[in-house]
Amino acid sequence: MHAIRIKPTGSAHMLSFGWFLAFVFAVAVFFVSPSTILAEGLPELTGLVKRLKPSVVNIHATRKMDADGGMGRNPFEGTPFEHFFKQFNEQQMPRDRFESQNLGSGFVIDPEGFILTNHHVVDGADKITVRFPDEREFTAKVIGGDSKTDLALIRIETGEKLPVVDLGDSETAEVGEWVMAIGNPFGLDATVTVGIISAKGRIIGSGPYDDFIQTDAAINPGNSGGPLFDMKGKVVGINTAIFSRSGGSMGIGFAIPINLAKSVVTQLKNTGHVTRGWLGIGIQTVTAELAQALGLKDPRGALITHVMQGGPGEKAGLKTGDVILKFDGHEINRMRELPTMVAATDVGKKVTMDVLRDSKQLKMSATTGEMPPDEESDQAKATSNKPSNDRFGMQVEPLNERSRQRLGLEPDQTGVVVVSLVPNGAAAEAGVLRNDVLVELYRMKVESIASYEKALEASRDKETVLVRLIRNGDPLFIAINMRR
Repeated sequence: MHAIRIKPTGSAHMLSFGWFLAFVFAVAVFFVSPSTILAEGLPELTGLVKRLKPSVVNIHATRKMDADGGMGRNPFEGTPFEHFFKQFNEQQMPRDRFESQNLGSGFVIDPEGFILTNHHVVDGADKITVRFPDEREFTAKVIGGDSKTDLALIRIETGEKLPVVDLGDSETAEVGEWVMAIGNPFGLDATVTVGIISAKGRIIGSGPYDDFIQTDAAINPGNSGGPLFDMKGKVVGINTAIFSRSGGSMGIGFAIPINLAKSVVTQLKNTGHVTRGWLGIGIQTVTAELAQALGLKDPRGALITHVMQGGPGEKAGLKTGDVILKFDGHEINRMRELPTMVAATDVGKKVTMDVLRDSKQLKMSATTGEMPPDEESDQAKATSNKPSNDRFGMQVEPLNERSRQRLGLEPDQTGVVVVSLVPNGAAAEAGVLRNDVLVELYRMKVESIASYEKALEASRDKETVLVRLIRNGDPLFIAINMRR
């Protein structure tokens, strides 16, 4: 209550009067009329629902099973998505012994019968039935699907133009905005729920394109694939997953941003599959410690941990230790933004990049390649030498055939392996672990104990020293602060 300040005056009357004013003010605020609330921005949804509901459909997908096929396959079994998607397997629905059934939602995005939904709703289906709110049913066919983004495009033939929804801009949608979900939870057609955008950029363990909108609009099994609308009636997300301990809504739902879906849908419609732009680099997050070591004022961008030989990044002149700050005109504030940007770029497109190298900003250009099914990185040649202790509080040894096999490294991997750490030493405090393989220190390549000690000596006067490691087969940068 900023409007009233009660100050000690020595007068009981004045104090009582102050509390009286505070009470009156509080009551006036509490008993605001509904019309006043609506005038201040809370949504009136009747018109929106009437306009949008005809474009949202119920999807019933069936899959034939062997006699020992069990209760139906979860397409995300064994992946980080499994516990988010198990609610959407729709095992509550009746089924005969040899058939599994999935229920989901979708929405019409083209009057010719194209419908967008989740890949996991229709994946592997032998028959897909689409039902509109007016009870009309049509058989659909899959035009294309993309498991990496969990999106699928299906089509029905109706002989007429269908009502469509408009796609909005998830980038401009803000936390706190009102949103509305329409779908078919538990098979209940055209159910409308309302909430707000609770958060953006949520990571739920789905991979490189993990960038979900979180909402508290009630989402339940059967909503999967349905639209999340803003208050202008435009789709800002595709409802995909929930976090739940009961199988039902707990106010934590996740939707794929519509901007991510737009490029995927265009490719599915044109070719039936998705190709993605590719630079052939590995990246990691720039922490505050790394930013200091790299000469950045604040943690931002994407730090390159390796560059694939012969890939677009190498051809462009990118190097390990570079930080990509801007890609194709877009600032990179968080590391995970870069994979999405690159993937959404047309194959063969020439793009510009702002790159930080040795504390200097460079303008570079690259031509994106097509992302291969699997990315492999080449390794360097090996040498060996004696063990070494150092001022970082760790002992390292040269790699040999036995240690390479034990650590699952390539036969020609070079570097030195960390065999012990001093508790509370600089390396341990920075996050270095036993069995980490150190391949670069202070921008100097480490192939042996001798080259390691040379780099160690060169960095002696530095407060923060950047090292590049291999941990569990993955490259990683760590900044070791000598003055902790």
